[in-house]
Amino acid sequence: MTEEIRDQLPDDLNAVDHIGAYDFPDNSRRRIPGIIYALLSISCLVIWQVASSQDSALVNGGLVFGAALLAAMAVISLTSGWKMNLTESDALVIATRTVGFAVGHASAQQVWRGIRSRPTWRIFCYSAEEPPVSRGLVLVDAIDGRVVECLIEDNPEEGVSEVSATQD
Repeated sequence: MTEEIRDQLPDDLNAVDHIGAYDFPDNSRRRIPGIIYALLSISCLVIWQVASSQDSALVNGGLVFGAALLAAMAVISLTSGWKMNLTESDALVIATRTVGFAVGHASAQQVWRGIRSRPTWRIFCYSAEEPPVSRGLVLVDAIDGRVVECLIEDNPEEGVSEVSATQD
C-alpha cells in the first residue's frame, strides 16, 4: 500500500476546480488564529502562575517565554486581519480608470504590503488593440480603494511575432 501523500488546497482556496465567480477569502479570517494565540498565551501564564506557587518541577520559565511568543503572534495576527472592502472586479474598474486607455486583457492578483500585511490588488492590464500598444500595472488598496502605485508603458512585446514570443 504505497499511496502517495499529496498536499491539497482547501476547497475555498482552490480556484482551478471552481466553476463560476470566485471570491477571494477575506483577510479578516486571520483574527481567528490571533484569538486562539491570545487565549493560549493567557492559559500559559495562568498555568505558570498557579504551578510556580506550588514549586512544580514540570513548570518553569519556559512557559512564560512560550506565552510571550504566543502573545506576539496574537498581536501580529490580530493587527494584520484587515477587512477587505474591494473585490477584484472593483479593483479592475479602478485600474481601468487609472491607466487611461481601453483595457483588453487584464489579470488581478491579491498581494500584501507592509509589516501589517495590508491587502492590495495588483492589476496587470493590456490595451484593447491587437496587438496591445500599452500595458499597465496598478496597485489598488483592497481596503479603501486608493491607487497605491501605477506604472504605464508601451508594450515592449509589440511587433514580436507569435512564434518568437512563444519559444523558450
